[in-house]
Amino acid sequence: MEVKKLNLIELIGLVVGSIIGGGIFNLMSDMSRSASAGSQIIGWIITAIGMISLALSFQNLNMKRPDLDAGIYSYAEAGFGKYMGFNSAWGYWISAWLGNVGYATLLMSSVGYFFPIFGSGQNIYSIIVASLILWICHFLILQGIKSASFVNTILTVAKLIPIGVFLVIMLISFKLGIFTVDFWGTVSQNFELKPVMSQVKGTMLVTVWVFIGIEGAVLFSGQAKKRSDVGKATIFGIITVILIYMLVTLLSLGVMNGAELSKLRQPSMAYLLESVVGKWGAVLVNLGLIVSVVGAWLSWTMFAGQLPYEAAKNGTFPKFFAKENKNGAPINSLLLTNVLIQIFFFTFLISSRAYNFFYSLASSAILIPYAFSGFYQLKFSLSEDNKAEGKPKNIIIGVVASVYACWLIYAAGLKYLLLTTLLFAPGIIFYYQLQRKDNKAEKTFSKIELGIAALIVICAIYALYQILIGKITF
Repeated sequence: MEVKKLNLIELIGLVVGSIIGGGIFNLMSDMSRSASAGSQIIGWIITAIGMISLALSFQNLNMKRPDLDAGIYSYAEAGFGKYMGFNSAWGYWISAWLGNVGYATLLMSSVGYFFPIFGSGQNIYSIIVASLILWICHFLILQGIKSASFVNTILTVAKLIPIGVFLVIMLISFKLGIFTVDFWGTVSQNFELKPVMSQVKGTMLVTVWVFIGIEGAVLFSGQAKKRSDVGKATIFGIITVILIYMLVTLLSLGVMNGAELSKLRQPSMAYLLESVVGKWGAVLVNLGLIVSVVGAWLSWTMFAGQLPYEAAKNGTFPKFFAKENKNGAPINSLLLTNVLIQIFFFTFLISSRAYNFFYSLASSAILIPYAFSGFYQLKFSLSEDNKAEGKPKNIIIGVVASVYACWLIYAAGLKYLLLTTLLFAPGIIFYYQLQRKDNKAEKTFSKIELGIAALIVICAIYALYQILIGKITF
């Protein structure tokens, strides 16, 4: 039977659906916590340029290096060696399961709207129910349960209906006078480069969080009626998502000022809509979010468990992760992943803003595979023959993607980079096992790789010290 191919409009819809997740429901509050309206506009422009360049890098490498099909972390190994490839895969895995921890607190805060016993989603009752959902997902996946099309359909509708209603009501309720108050967020009320760019910097982890999954856009290339439509769908889809995100954040600032938005409970979209239309608005958003996040949580639990399993099969992770049960489910990988998620659930009791903390940490962890994808795009394009099609364009894309990746690492801030090294440091033990026991390598690290590993350990020890003395808090 002939498989139905996708046209341009359908491809754009898939790209949009794959990027927009639960983060949009708290976006206006997360952005307002760091930046004023003017600074948010600049932040979105930088994000648009950077994310489009990254997406084009993924697309170009997907077409020119189809042999690197293990995931975007394979670009790091191809361009910069096995240890960088391992760290890229490790960072991607960390980001996947930390994102699930963030999803859990966002979900429980929505349930808390209907059942006050769960409060803001960060108490012992929230941990119990989140744990129950986690292990139900775990055992479903062990039975070989795969995501079905109807789940994706429900997920998409659950996201888009409340978002669409929200945007229409915000547009009707928008007041220019509220929007322009403290437009630049500076003492002088005028544009000042240093304080404005400081605000822009503060928005970067938020924008990365809501764009995680952008690399999935290129996976639809085999389903396209025309190969040329993939590039168009990628660009149009990302531009559509950016416009939606901009409208959600900027229209909100015309209904409620930034200081008030930043203090809203999560999901802030629900409480902002409730302030305009009454209780039904919050009910609509919270119901949509619950269905959306449960679906996304199941999908990302599968993905977080599958990722190290696939990496182990091609030799990027230790063989321990490659074990599967009779149903073909990655039993060891899934178990270790979900045990880590379970452990991190208990931080709900010590972190005042668990959702913000975990999306920032997840965003910080994924910067490594994103950065190396940009670096490899530049390296590969420079090494191509001068007659290669699109070489000048691809070099420019590589430069922009690399500069954007470096900017993101800088913008992440010292706190989250140090905390991320705490999670990268244990990876050195797994890498040692991979090289010595699985790959039978005579030499585990090159001199440069050994220096990088030592730096990670030093930073991790320093991060732990900063936590113990109270300089780094959750």
